[in-house]
Amino acid sequence: MNQPLAYVHPGAKIAKNVVIEPFTTIHNNVVIGEGTWIGSNVTIMEGARIGKNCSIFPGAVISAVPQDKKFNDEDTITEIGDNTTIRECVTINRGTTDRMKTKIGKNCWIMAYCHIAHDCIVGDNCIFSNNSTLAGHINVGDYVVLAGMAAVNQFCSIGNHAFVTGGSLVRKDVPPFVKAAREPLSYVGINSIGLRRRGFSTEKIREVQNIYRILYQQNYNNSQAVAIIEAEMEATTERDEVLEFIKNSQRGIMKGYFSN
Repeated sequence: MNQPLAYVHPGAKIAKNVVIEPFTTIHNNVVIGEGTWIGSNVTIMEGARIGKNCSIFPGAVISAVPQDKKFNDEDTITEIGDNTTIRECVTINRGTTDRMKTKIGKNCWIMAYCHIAHDCIVGDNCIFSNNSTLAGHINVGDYVVLAGMAAVNQFCSIGNHAFVTGGSLVRKDVPPFVKAAREPLSYVGINSIGLRRRGFSTEKIREVQNIYRILYQQNYNNSQAVAIIEAEMEATTERDEVLEFIKNSQRGIMKGYFSN
């Protein structure tokens, strides 16, 4: 551990080979796993649980108290998974009594100036580009990409492998495997490039496309589309994942493609 000009609270649990650069402050009740690098001028506050081999760049503030007037200093935490990179000036707030934690998965890349609010649960292998913002109580699946300056409304959910274009305002739930764009946010196709990169076969990609043709391009309402997909398409992991997401959506899913 390397901290000639850093402050590390004696109650923090820091693995032996963590590197802490000068002018960083690490508060009490913090755990940092081996191989992690903490850059200069980082603030890691109470309740942080940071995994192995993470990189946290200058100016980041991890596990600050929630920006929630109902918060009453409850004992909540922020979890950061292994191999996650957090770039300059990112802010991640700890949880409230709703979920008691904010969680970022493994192998994520959170770019400069992103904000992740209290009680967000983010999956593995996600990429949040510069200035992306999550309000509170948001669920984000695995392999989700938010392009720059995307803003997600509280209580929204974004499914696995979804891609949200830059500058988008996410007010409704974004189902798995899709690309979301336009204003208001709409389905503009499936994330075929991302799926190919992650090893999905041509047949599997075609299956996902067929699911969303029924849902978004054949003038059915959501209930009709779900019934047709269940009745006419073979049960697969992907089909069931889409159906489960739609059925469990609390805010309703985003609308279909439109033109004007």
